[in-house]
Amino acid sequence: MAMAGRIRSTVPFVRKALCSDSRSAIFSNSELSRNYATAPAKEQKVKVPVTMYGVSGNYASALYIAAVKANALEKVESELLDLIEASKTSPKFSQFMKDISVPKDTRVKAMTDISGQAKFGDLTKNFLVVLAENGRLKHIDAIAKRFAELTMAHKGELKATVTTVIPLPPEEEKELKETLQEVMGKGKKVNIEQKIDPSILGGLVIEFGQKVFDMSIRTRARQMERLLKEPINF
Repeated sequence: MAMAGRIRSTVPFVRKALCSDSRSAIFSNSELSRNYATAPAKEQKVKVPVTMYGVSGNYASALYIAAVKANALEKVESELLDLIEASKTSPKFSQFMKDISVPKDTRVKAMTDISGQAKFGDLTKNFLVVLAENGRLKHIDAIAKRFAELTMAHKGELKATVTTVIPLPPEEEKELKETLQEVMGKGKKVNIEQKIDPSILGGLVIEFGQKVFDMSIRTRARQMERLLKEPINF
């Protein structure tokens, strides 16, 4: 139970970090100012359940807000996943999405045509057109992943990725799950995905949402190395 004990000792720190983050996001970027819905609905305030950062996080959050207002969260998620799967089975299409040298008009027409053929809803189609106009199609995989995380959080679910050198024993995975459940509060369902990475040397790295808690021996060793290199002032 040593591993679980070390995890539990970090609970106050994790809780403090979580509480310090805003649960809403402000999107002032002009790229996100376009209304993805074709018809304006009655204005309602929507907050993202998990704060997202970066290009993919901002776009996913903006799409999430629009989808919640349109009551189309599951539909949009399904359509994004369909697009991602299509790109995986077509190297040519995947390359097209990543090629920033493609003229904007060509990108926009392609996404409009694809959305029509796939019978995507207006919200997804307009969102893809915005990505095409702004040269952001190359981020579609990351955006879809972030959007899925927001959808899970909307349902009260949380995916936590735990990286260790060896698989966690069932009892320690159970205690880790209980700890994260305690941090997130009642009404949340935590799903743990384990990853094995011998390069972290020991300890563990926990990722959920866009938060990373690195308690690996590799990181501690690097921190110690930096401290030892600093000049000592007497």
